[in-house]
Amino acid sequence: MNDEELLTIGAFAARARLSAKALRLYDRLGLLVPAHVDEVSGYRYYRAGQVERARLVAMLRQLDMPLARVAEVTAADGARAADRLAAYWADVESRVAAQRTLVEYLRGRLSGRSSEMYGKFVVETVDVPAQLVITEKRHTLADELPAWIGGSLGRLEEAARECGGAAGVPFVVYHSEVSMESDGPAESCVPVTDEAAARTWAEQRGRAWQTTVRVEPAARLAYTRITKAQVAHPQILAAFEAVEEWMAAQGLRPTGPCREVYFADWDAAGPEDPVCDVAFPVG
Repeated sequence: MNDEELLTIGAFAARARLSAKALRLYDRLGLLVPAHVDEVSGYRYYRAGQVERARLVAMLRQLDMPLARVAEVTAADGARAADRLAAYWADVESRVAAQRTLVEYLRGRLSGRSSEMYGKFVVETVDVPAQLVITEKRHTLADELPAWIGGSLGRLEEAARECGGAAGVPFVVYHSEVSMESDGPAESCVPVTDEAAARTWAEQRGRAWQTTVRVEPAARLAYTRITKAQVAHPQILAAFEAVEEWMAAQGLRPTGPCREVYFADWDAAGPEDPVCDVAFPVG
């Protein structure tokens, strides 16, 4: 090997506009391996042709991309690398949108302008007929709730095919408060058409998932529609509180537990797309 083809770590760092410390870290993680390491001194040497990769790693890090995700992007070819970058950025935008709504919620709380914050929500009423539903119930804290909702509704929607098919949109009922201190329980529900098949399904499932078949009574719901970003806890609390304030102003009282009605394809929705109705039965 011709040593003149190689750059010392200091020279390479200057050309790549990176620190020697960063280069050593990228080496340990396999993101940018030196072209040669002297067996006696341990000095690292790089080829000038590695500068482009070094700058790519540095630019990805400027996006606050975790090192593990950087490794995934740099290990892929051009098209797949671009797709992985796009997937990472979609995650970032979703997180930022959720954080933005959380900031709005907290500003309203801290400034004492909760009523002004609630005014951003449009509250309406809708009459819902009685529905036969298959359900799954669980005691869960707020940090466990999103994963459980996704999992339970997925299981119930799959089961609905054995029960004559889904007869309406899925929803989650909160029989008691769910927070970081209170564990509900919450109940995921999917309307179905065939009661006999539904009861057979529930018996076969046993007690493992706390499954039941019941009739959800007809009700008038007071609700407000929220985006995917607004569904996250605790900012979703602002939507519940807005509906409660509207009910009080209208002289209405809740006649049953509050709920979230998921009417959109969650996976296909973007952060600002409406996906959920936050609702109370009222009378």
